[in-house]
Amino acid sequence: MTTTENSVGSDFARLSHRISAAGLMNRRPGYYTARIAVVTGLFAAGWVAFALLGNSWWQLAVAAFMAVMFGQIALLSHDLAHKQVFRRRRATEVAGMVAGNLGIGMSYGWWMDKHTRHHANPNHEELDPDVDPDILVWSKDQARASRGVPRFIGRYQAFLFFPLLTLEGLNLHWSGIRAVRKPGLRHRKAEAALLAGHFVLYFSALFTVLSPGMALLFFAVHQGLWGVYMGSIFAPNHKGMPTLTGRTELDFLRKQVLTSRNVRGGVVTDVALGGLNYQIEHHLFPSMPSPHLRRAQPIVQAYCAELGLPYLQTSLVESYRQALTHLHEAGAPLRKRS
Repeated sequence: MTTTENSVGSDFARLSHRISAAGLMNRRPGYYTARIAVVTGLFAAGWVAFALLGNSWWQLAVAAFMAVMFGQIALLSHDLAHKQVFRRRRATEVAGMVAGNLGIGMSYGWWMDKHTRHHANPNHEELDPDVDPDILVWSKDQARASRGVPRFIGRYQAFLFFPLLTLEGLNLHWSGIRAVRKPGLRHRKAEAALLAGHFVLYFSALFTVLSPGMALLFFAVHQGLWGVYMGSIFAPNHKGMPTLTGRTELDFLRKQVLTSRNVRGGVVTDVALGGLNYQIEHHLFPSMPSPHLRRAQPIVQAYCAELGLPYLQTSLVESYRQALTHLHEAGAPLRKRS
């Protein structure tokens, strides 16, 4: 550490100084302009191919491709929500609603609120909405207290995890619909109108171009694979990491590092996971442009080593193994009861 770093500030403040000195918090307008253009172009190309193919079995390949594109647009919405793209709030909100609500039928405002609460208290059983025991249980205490669906599914949730992800796309749609039906959502009317526009355009396209049976098959493949893709992006990040309860004495740096997991990989992994494979860096610096996360990773890892702070980084396959193992162990009290 430099003399300045040693003299003032918390552990996180000293790390933040290093990151800022490396220019990693600077915006990347050129990168995001290119990324938005490529994703939008591929998204449009997918729907053009859909229209040209007509009522063909090849539409199932289009459905798989569009599942990936929905995921990529969701990742762009994620970067928008973290103010990585635009400086101004208005531009961020408009772009987020166009991409999220109109583009993929997911409420931008609902998701931003949920994700903000997750970032503030990752893996906290009472405060992080991502570990609510609504379907799955994330700890043995949650398993013991579970009732209804979580109690039934929790016994074998590790085996059911990926099959259940086929429903995640529908869950995202339904959560958005519920959000716009009740007061409290910022820009509620605009979000409702854009969501309605998405569903009208989507189902009109399916049932105009395809026969009813093929339209339903396209819908099932598209929404199912999109859900699996979304779950596969977010599952490696925190699942299987320590969960917190009650009042924690951990400072910001340790709370974020100890509950997060990085995934090793190259450019393909970075693109497929939208940079969220650098989950530790993202949680420490959520407004950092995603292309800078790779450069921040060795700085953060070295700093954690200086502090003696555990820093977990695994392969993608290993991250899933750890997550599924944790789910199986969390459900153990329910298997003992059966």
